[in-house]
Amino acid sequence: MSTINRQVMTLDEFTIQQLRNFPHATGELSGLLRDMGLAAKRVNVEVNKAGLVDILGDAGAINVQGEDVKKLDIFANNQFMGVLQHGISCAGIASEELDDFVAFDDAVSRNSKYICMFDPLDGSGNIDVNISIGTIFSVYRRVSPIGSVATEADFLQPGRKQVAAGYMIYGSSTMLVYGTRRGVNGFTLDPSIGEFCLSHPNIKCPEFGKIYSVNHGNFFQYAPGVQQYIDQCQKKNKNNGGPYTQRYIGSMVADVHRNLLKGGIFMYPGTTDKPKGKLRLLYECNPFAFIAEVAGGKATDGTQRILDIEPTELHQRSPFFIGSRGMMEELESCL
Repeated sequence: MSTINRQVMTLDEFTIQQLRNFPHATGELSGLLRDMGLAAKRVNVEVNKAGLVDILGDAGAINVQGEDVKKLDIFANNQFMGVLQHGISCAGIASEELDDFVAFDDAVSRNSKYICMFDPLDGSGNIDVNISIGTIFSVYRRVSPIGSVATEADFLQPGRKQVAAGYMIYGSSTMLVYGTRRGVNGFTLDPSIGEFCLSHPNIKCPEFGKIYSVNHGNFFQYAPGVQQYIDQCQKKNKNNGGPYTQRYIGSMVADVHRNLLKGGIFMYPGTTDKPKGKLRLLYECNPFAFIAEVAGGKATDGTQRILDIEPTELHQRSPFFIGSRGMMEELESCL
């Protein structure tokens, strides 16, 4: 009798395998991750055909950040919110696209122990020029009593309280990368079977890299310490770990994903116009900081560890520096 030789594990198989290793686990977190994978597949289909259908362009609304909302952002937001609301693992969500959090008020959701926060489509301004975009999410254990409706306190937790975080990147291939405290794993969507398959087990961020990602256009609006570090990057040579390459896509998921795998540093500092920077602490900075730290990297706002910031509002912004540990330490010596 022939045995099936299949080395590659799907996302479902992987999460079930993890459950088998932890006999006391309830499977709620695994279910939530599988729900996110399902929504990602749906969004992927629409992103892939975005040029063909009337889903591109602005929806005519302005989101809470004051940015024009793209139609595909709304579609993605509805997909992620929908799977989490129909699942059994989530008590409520907060999204970059929504002014306020949404608590799911039904018997099953009230008894769920997790809440989820996400940026449904990061970098969506790049869709119409065919540049990679992504989804970012993070999962927390709620602090309100199980059985009650989720409250704002569940969503205003510091990043160190995350139990899982991840992102999807819709690019030349579609990937889902997620981390728990046990490690970071990457899954690539196999379109022939419609499943995410484990392609990047146990991702570790190299201690040094040769890529720095920053918007050079704002150079003279950055603080002197940031300017000093960028100067250092430009002057690197063979004798001190260089030369460096500057790579800045303007789609954060793509930039941070590349630097996570290859080694590098990504910087989105505050400017004289916007001292708090542009990135959202809860939907972008915290999930990436969690993933980076589990993978051996670092993330700060220039003065403190991102995961230690106590949030005061759902749409709080923060300067953001993330990357290989050695490069981050060099940056910190300038700041």
